[in-house]
Amino acid sequence: MSDKSREIANLRKSYERDELDETASAADPLRQFEHWFQQALSAELPEPNAMTVATVAADGRPSTRVVLIKGYDERGIVWYTNYDSRKGRELAGNPFAALQFHWVELERVVRIEGRVEKVGAEESDAYFQSRPLDSRIGAWASPQSQVIESRAVLVANAARYGAQFLLQPPRPPHWGGYRLVPDRWEFWQGRKSRLHDRLRYRLDAGQWVRERLAP
Repeated sequence: MSDKSREIANLRKSYERDELDETASAADPLRQFEHWFQQALSAELPEPNAMTVATVAADGRPSTRVVLIKGYDERGIVWYTNYDSRKGRELAGNPFAALQFHWVELERVVRIEGRVEKVGAEESDAYFQSRPLDSRIGAWASPQSQVIESRAVLVANAARYGAQFLLQPPRPPHWGGYRLVPDRWEFWQGRKSRLHDRLRYRLDAGQWVRERLAP
C-alpha cells in the first residue's frame, strides 16, 4: 500500500453526537424527515437543502449529481432542472431514482427511493417566476449536459436571451420540476464503534413499516 493510500485508509471519525431509537422516531417517515430537516436548517449547516439524485440509464449505467430540494409534502420530494439533461433523459427511460441527504455536522444521512414524475405545468411556472432574473435567463442559456466549445457559448446565450426576454423570460418548455414519490426511506445516525443506527421505512399495502437495519 502506498503512503497516500495508507493515509486515506487511516481517515476515521468516531460518531457520538446523537442516537436514533424506534421509540423516539416518527411513525410516518415524512414527519421524521421534516424533524431532521428542520434541525439541519436550525443548525445553519452549509446548504442543508442539497441532495444527491441517482438515476440509471437504459444500459444500466448509474449516475449521480447534486441538486437542491425545492419542496416536500405528502406527495413527495420536488426539485427543478432541465428535462433535456442527462438525468432528464435517464428518468424518461427509467422513472425511478434515489435521493440522499448527508448532513455531515449532524452525523446523519437520509436516503429516499421511489418513482419520479413531472410536476404540473402550473407548479413549474409558479416556481420559475419566483427565481432571480439571472437564474431564469440561465435556464434558457444552458443546454445542460451537452458538449459546448467554451464558457463563451453560455455568456453569448445569456446575452441573447436577456435581450430577447428583458425582465419577463417565460419558463422554457424543456425546464421544470420533478417529484419523487417515496416508497422507501432510510434514516442513518452515526454511532460510536461503527454500531450506527439505521431505520428503514418501506411501503407495504399502503402502510409504512418501520424496521431497524444492521449497520
